[in-house]
Amino acid sequence: MHCGSSGPRGRQYKDLRMRRKSALNNGTAGVSAVAPDGEPPTSTAEGVARRSAIAEEQAFLDLATARRDRLADHLQVELSSEVLDALERARQRMLRQQYEELRRAREGLVFGRLDGLDGTVRHVGRVGLRNDGEDSEPLLVDWRAPAARPFYTATAVDPQGQARRRHIRTRGSAVVGVDDEPLDGTITTELVGEGALLAALDQRRTGRMSTAISTLQREQDDIIRAEATGPLIVQGGPGTGKTVVALHRVAYLLFAHRKMADQAVLVLGPSPRFLQYIAQVLPALGETAVVSATCDTLLTEIRVGREESRLLAEIKGRAPWQLALENYVTSLLPRPRELKLRWEGEFYVITAAAVAQALASAVQGRPYHRARAAFAEQLHHLLAEVVVEQREALMNEMEEGFEDILARVDRGMEQDHHFGRTSTGSDVDGLLSEEEIENLRSRIAGSATIARFIEAWWPTLDAGALLGDLLTDRTLLARFAPHLSREEITAVSAEPAPWASSDIPLLDALADLLGEVEAPQPQGEFVADRARRQRGWVYGHVVIDEAQELSEMQWHMVLRRCPSRSITAVGDIDQAEAAHRHTSWGQAVQAAFGDRWTAAELTICYRTPREVMDLTEPVLKKAGSHNAPPRAVRSSGIAPWELTITSAELADAAAEAVRQLQQRWHGGTVGVIAPAERITELLAVLSDVPVLTASQSKGLEWDATLLIDPQGIAAEPRGWNGLYVALTRCTQELGQLILTPRQR
Repeated sequence: MHCGSSGPRGRQYKDLRMRRKSALNNGTAGVSAVAPDGEPPTSTAEGVARRSAIAEEQAFLDLATARRDRLADHLQVELSSEVLDALERARQRMLRQQYEELRRAREGLVFGRLDGLDGTVRHVGRVGLRNDGEDSEPLLVDWRAPAARPFYTATAVDPQGQARRRHIRTRGSAVVGVDDEPLDGTITTELVGEGALLAALDQRRTGRMSTAISTLQREQDDIIRAEATGPLIVQGGPGTGKTVVALHRVAYLLFAHRKMADQAVLVLGPSPRFLQYIAQVLPALGETAVVSATCDTLLTEIRVGREESRLLAEIKGRAPWQLALENYVTSLLPRPRELKLRWEGEFYVITAAAVAQALASAVQGRPYHRARAAFAEQLHHLLAEVVVEQREALMNEMEEGFEDILARVDRGMEQDHHFGRTSTGSDVDGLLSEEEIENLRSRIAGSATIARFIEAWWPTLDAGALLGDLLTDRTLLARFAPHLSREEITAVSAEPAPWASSDIPLLDALADLLGEVEAPQPQGEFVADRARRQRGWVYGHVVIDEAQELSEMQWHMVLRRCPSRSITAVGDIDQAEAAHRHTSWGQAVQAAFGDRWTAAELTICYRTPREVMDLTEPVLKKAGSHNAPPRAVRSSGIAPWELTITSAELADAAAEAVRQLQQRWHGGTVGVIAPAERITELLAVLSDVPVLTASQSKGLEWDATLLIDPQGIAAEPRGWNGLYVALTRCTQELGQLILTPRQR
């Protein structure tokens, strides 16, 4: 084994232990709570000012914490009261949400302050708090409120009425530092609260994403607060905070649009591991009206049972499947014909013309099963009408004969002057009353015999069975999916039985076209519970992370769940690894949105250090991208390193490299990324760190990344895109184990 371009391994690792001294307060002015590397300020005056500022903010934090505790205690008492009716239950749900929001706001309750040019002082925090009294001024402004926006967007060029912005850093119940940022033009920087931001970025990773409400930047805040009137597609390279923006946008929208919470928000992520990584963010922000899922888990009753080839995933992800499935279900509808039904021992005929009219009315805009229910209701009425008509006709025949008898009797009675005229047949008209007709309809609607007839003529269908029939029948595929070539039909029809990932959108489309047999009853105390259980739930908003991976059919899945198109999708088209062939957002969303969507972009890389981002431009070019990588604004002071080894040395070299990275980043996290063919071998020797493919690592971050066999990753399908992902997962240090060409 020999070292790469970085020199002998011993000297290399020694150099890597030397970390830069971060100037955490670079670009700020006034009071700073912590000087670089934790050293005390050099001047006594500066030290006095620092202690005074910290004491001032500590007093306010104590005040806000006491107020928060009083409010939480009051809500707890309210929640202990007996619930008597539905109105009280609704009120209890609202109070419980408020209580949970206050309970979770223990850490980082206060993190900012705005000093206005007019002398007003506003503190900004995780939740809003009022002083005693309904009409009093806010004690603490919620970060999502309009009054808090200058904290994220004010600059020296556009101070928005503010003289100073202060970032307040806390640990538990103690204020540990402040960073003041004058907005009078004496200090210019492109970052908001640069000291606080860089301090947060330099912290060890924990394996879970945390909130970033105290360090959001202006371009992020602009997207978070953007209108939710249509699809918003956010392009952002590695480290630009796409996920942070997506999740904080959920919290903002639920705060700004309270009715949205009644419908819940759906958050779609690329993998269960990713959802676990972000799981704490929204609850920490006080939001519970959220359902998190992947495209594979949206149908809760279906499980993906096998891997599939990229070729088949691409074939089944194409948009024309939507029309194919629509035509397939339409072909299963019954055709108009004369219907002969038995009712109470007699046969009755519904004409073909009446059936055709009822069918046309029933299927208009309805899925298969709801159309059947509508047709059944019309058939009950048609049958009742025929029964009434036939019975009235029979009564009329009987009545005509009876009238002849009565007429002869009447003529005889006219000769008898002792009797006056009494009655005629018109008093017995043979017509059924409205009440009797309604009773007849009810009996027909409840008849098991009629129900069995309708089921036989218009049967209940199962989406899984239908899709299985279609995908395994070449004749059906050729008829309903003419966009497929003969070779593609052969490949699709030869697939094994367990469902693959690309089958889920097809199943969802079929389930939507069929509709529910019976309308599901909402269950669960919280809206998220009810939404999670119902496939047809319509969400108030949908947020998609790593959206570049969605196929056209998966975009249709999203649109079905949010027909209002109130959708935020974040991703990096240059990190796309999915089987589809989209290389631009226009191509990716054309099938679902056409040209009716808004583009936004995140251009600054906060997470990945400049030393690593410098490696990405040639990789992007090889991936076929025309985009420039995002601009990194921080440096870790650690040069990426390489070690060239043979295949036989891989296991030992990886174990040793991970051991040393864990020592250097004690208290933080280390991740290993490798080609898919190397994962099993590496898992055998690396049991205490995540070992992932490039695709599996998407959206994750660690303090240090060990990248194994980058050329092997580049050789995988869409591998240059995958290598771009793998290179940009670290916040501090990147190491690469290079396999010699003859060993790869």
